[in-house]
Amino acid sequence: MKAMNLLHDVLDIIKSIIPVVFILLFFQLLVLRRPLENPKTFFSGLVLAIVGLFLFLKGANMSLIPLGESVGQNIVTLDNKLLISLFGFIVGYGATLVEPALRTLVLQVEEVSVGAIPEKVLLHTIAVGFGFGVALGVFKIVNNTPTIEIMLPLLLLSIYLAYLAPEEMVGIAFDCASATTGPVNIPINVALALGLSRVVEGSDPLLNGFGIVGLSSIGTIISVLLLGVITKA
Repeated sequence: MKAMNLLHDVLDIIKSIIPVVFILLFFQLLVLRRPLENPKTFFSGLVLAIVGLFLFLKGANMSLIPLGESVGQNIVTLDNKLLISLFGFIVGYGATLVEPALRTLVLQVEEVSVGAIPEKVLLHTIAVGFGFGVALGVFKIVNNTPTIEIMLPLLLLSIYLAYLAPEEMVGIAFDCASATTGPVNIPINVALALGLSRVVEGSDPLLNGFGIVGLSSIGTIISVLLLGVITKA
């Protein structure tokens, strides 16, 4: 039974990756009429990508997600809403620093900007914004606050900052927000929010357990735009 489940998981990953690969190969070979530079390396990398994605997803389901839910369910023993929110900030901040896609993006920003936007400065700015968003999401859950009441003011603030910040920082801010929602942050923070919402009295996990990713993304946008406004001044 376990072998069948593993095979089923591997096939699901293959079904997700192969269509995208076929589309890219179709354009490369038939539309653009350009050969693969190194076919052996390409196919070896494809196999490694499938194996790596399988191992990561399996590992996340076995460790990160259960741990996040367990922490979320037990953190209410602190009996202090500010401390619980601070814990959410620390988790969001720390997880963002190791997000692989984000690491790649900040390196590219530093390279394209010729060092004008240092990698470490941008990375920690993003981590602070993401952590702030997670803290707001946790605060929303423990207080049973409707998501729209927190989301709308943040959206308006981000629009206002987009007008104040340098034009190049606007695009960077939105791309950074997307890059934070990767394979590290999503399992940890969603599991944390769902675990917490299940034990908070009067909280509906379907209403309050979700939205934390959106809030953290908006927090990232605001922090990067603020960095742009500060450096512009």
